[in-house]
Amino acid sequence: MRIAHLLLTRRFAGSERHALELANAQAAAGHHVTLILRKAGARDRADAIAHRASADVHVEVVGDLLPVWQARRLLRRLRPDVAHAHLSGGCRALRGWQTPARRIATLHIRYKPRQHEGLDGLIAIAPWQLEAMPASMRARTVQIDNWTLPQAPSPGARARIRDAHGIAPTDFVFGALGRCEPGKGLDVLVEAWKRARLPADARLVIVGQGSTWKSLRAAAPADVVMPGFADAPRDWLEAFDVFVSAARSEPFGLVLLEAMDARLPILASASQGARHLAGQIGSALLPVADADALAEALRAAHAARPPRRDYPMDRFRIEDKLAQVEAFYRGEATSR
Repeated sequence: MRIAHLLLTRRFAGSERHALELANAQAAAGHHVTLILRKAGARDRADAIAHRASADVHVEVVGDLLPVWQARRLLRRLRPDVAHAHLSGGCRALRGWQTPARRIATLHIRYKPRQHEGLDGLIAIAPWQLEAMPASMRARTVQIDNWTLPQAPSPGARARIRDAHGIAPTDFVFGALGRCEPGKGLDVLVEAWKRARLPADARLVIVGQGSTWKSLRAAAPADVVMPGFADAPRDWLEAFDVFVSAARSEPFGLVLLEAMDARLPILASASQGARHLAGQIGSALLPVADADALAEALRAAHAARPPRRDYPMDRFRIEDKLAQVEAFYRGEATSR
């Protein structure tokens, strides 16, 4: 099967990871896979996208000026069997475009008529996304959970990262990982951290970059570690003792899967994704945007020092998801 993935974003984050892992796995399975990126996503920098594609994936780059129009022109030349869009730019390139290709989009966030209405098929990553769709689109939608690829940390990652950032081996580290954007609730985490007034051996680490990074840095106590973008997030998870998600909105919570794969205890707000994964998380979810409740949970976790534990992860492996996605491409019935 000839598959073209459209990913017209500028920087690498969770949704981009999903798209890259899917493209790489499909190519490894023998499909002819093309990844269409914009120039900004193919630059030589740590948070770019292109260098993460496997050697089996054909990467095509369109310019940053009118990327949607350029992507359509490229698709006419490539003539894929399936054109699979990720996030807004890719969806705009497919919506309203007349082509024999099957036009598919993954709902990394939520259903948006201006992006998704009229496409041949949608892949919802969580059941709640189906609620906002008209019946005509719901009939063309399948719900397939996200996945995470098992990754081992680099040798000595925990000690190396802690030493580099002045965190003692005996310190108890609460960590967050993801984009610094309003929806991630990191401002709530910073406020809860200040209200918790934990002992000096408690540390907070916020890994990621984004539009709110500067305001978070200004609001956070000086000893909160905020390194920005991390090219090896699994190493940072190894340095944490508890993972914290204070999200106001988290469509699925891929980072929650990554934290579970790292066997970390989790404190999570009751975002859409956390509610979907509540059975796997196994601990009570916290009210959204409630700094006092989160402060109390931080104090309780610091006192209890919960150990790492194993989570039921078989449901979130890519092998089963690949078969479901391919069946949907072919217009066959599938199930989560």
